[in-house]
Amino acid sequence: MSTVPGRLVVCATPIGNLEDVTPRVLRALTDATVVACEDTRHTRRLLDRHGIRAHTISLHEHNEAVRSAELLDRVRAGDLVALVSDAGMPVVSDPGGRLVAAARDAGLGVEVLPGASAPVTAIATAGIVADRWRFVGFLPRRGDDVVALLSHPETTVAFESPNRLVATLRALAAQDATRVVAVCRELTKLHEEVVRGPAAEVAERFHESGVRGEVTLVVAGVPVEAAGEADQAAALAAVAELVDAGARAKSAARVVAGLTGLSANELYRALHERG
Repeated sequence: MSTVPGRLVVCATPIGNLEDVTPRVLRALTDATVVACEDTRHTRRLLDRHGIRAHTISLHEHNEAVRSAELLDRVRAGDLVALVSDAGMPVVSDPGGRLVAAARDAGLGVEVLPGASAPVTAIATAGIVADRWRFVGFLPRRGDDVVALLSHPETTVAFESPNRLVATLRALAAQDATRVVAVCRELTKLHEEVVRGPAAEVAERFHESGVRGEVTLVVAGVPVEAAGEADQAAALAAVAELVDAGARAKSAARVVAGLTGLSANELYRALHERG
């Protein structure tokens, strides 16, 4: 067994352009005993581009729990294990979270090498000024859930399927046709495109042209007053869902009120007024 302490190195990889990788990441990939990849074939293109001959192994959402134990044993034995995803930073809407948590819990060395990030790139290029913003990962499939998630004062950055983009923009436009959005498509790639404007106009733009490639969506925050109304609507929907699942109305209202800071009495009254 090696006497050199092993470690897990989390490596950010390019989100499109293969030149967008740091010297530290290239050095880690070169020195790694094994590179854990979301898709080994995808990562092989990056390794070949930079002349790196590294042993790769798959680590994705379906095998992460099992594979983590094997990789931690390697770290304990003194190996350098590099973790990458297909694009950007592992763990951020990508596999790797379980492995990092297990390594931390085991007291093993974890090093994170920063680099390309689609959410940060999108917020920088969107032209939507935001002192505060939040990243919510992939948007839900239901339009009502999408609107509720995006009805906040902070600017929101999210990933969206090209197949659902127009429907999402139309759902936002139904609430406020002037809501400013920026669709950032194929960031850093040859056909990069950023379309910014009112939700209704951008929806029609992509309805006519179609949508291809990876999409990062930036949505301007709503005024505080409107956000408050949306929060109450989302809380009321949560109360109704608990009641439908068998909870008593007053108990459901108290639980949701405790989580949201809204009035339990107002939620209970609104539930009965809604019928």
